[in-house]
Amino acid sequence: MSSSEHQLATAGELAVPDELTSPQAKLVYLSVLVTDEAKATDLQQMLDLSKLTLFAVLESLAARDLIQRTGDCYVCR
Repeated sequence: MSSSEHQLATAGELAVPDELTSPQAKLVYLSVLVTDEAKATDLQQMLDLSKLTLFAVLESLAARDLIQRTGDCYVCR
């Protein structure tokens, strides 16, 4: 699914895909969106999430084609 196919619910200038229902998924997605490029360690510290939780959310977002890993960083598609 391309990013143009995602249904978006907008809040100001930030947009969260409708398919995200988990508060943690929304939080991680928005964090990656506003930082443009985020390392997992930075996200972990910023959001105070365990590595296990964070990587599960990042994997879920990547599987939905909402983010992608570029080297050691994550970016929104």
